[in-house]
Amino acid sequence: MNIVVAYRESNLSKTILEKAIEHANKFNGKIFLVTSVKEVSDEQDLQNVEKARKALDEARKIVESKGIPCESHLVFPGISPGEDIVEFAKEKQADEIIVGVENKSKVGKFLLGSTAQHVILNAHCPVITVKN
Repeated sequence: MNIVVAYRESNLSKTILEKAIEHANKFNGKIFLVTSVKEVSDEQDLQNVEKARKALDEARKIVESKGIPCESHLVFPGISPGEDIVEFAKEKQADEIIVGVENKSKVGKFLLGSTAQHVILNAHCPVITVKN
């Protein structure tokens, strides 16, 4: 089973990893950690990319320490992070996607968009949502 985890360092990250590890153990799975990052146009963007890479590496080590095969990937955006995650999952022939959801107001979702919502509505496979 191929499990794609839409991962970013957040309050949800520990819970998301626990769920991914649980599913990988139950279904003899491989975990693909993926973070969509914006194009690098200045020093701050570069620092954000390095921070994301470090978070992915730490998460990968946690998964591998449990004896589960794992890859980590930084994906530079096409149109949106949600589309990047859906496309990545298709490329990896994912059997499921695990994504974190945060409580946002309706206005917040409208203004900021929702990566999780895009993934849920457009994924080719089941999507597991995790919240604290």
